[in-house]
Formats: sequence, structure tokens, C-alpha cells
Amino acid sequence: MARRLMTGAELLGWWAMLVLLWIVLIGPVETLEWLVGAGAGLVSAAAARGARRAAGDP
Repeated sequence: MARRLMTGAELLGWWAMLVLLWIVLIGPVETLEWLVGAGAGLVSAAAARGARRAAGDP
């Protein structure tokens, strides 16, 4: 249970940081940019988590 919570928290943290970076870098934000940024952030957060696991971190 605790491991799933930590994984979820890590994914949420990565996702939030990546979406914020996306929004800051593109400038004026419309609804489509939010949706694309959220989707790209989710995929990137999963890739970051996978890379950490592959590197041997828990």
C-alpha cells in the first residue's frame, strides 16, 4: 500500500512540474494547450518513473 502511494505521489509530482514547465514555455494558454500539456506531462512522468526504476532506485 505504501509503495503504491509513493509511486502515485512521484507520478503526480513529475506530472505537475512538467505541465507547469509546458505552460510557462508556451506563453498564452488556451484550452487545447492545457490538454496537450497534461497528456504530454503524463506520458513524460511515466517515462521518468520507468527510468528511475531501471536505474535501480526503488
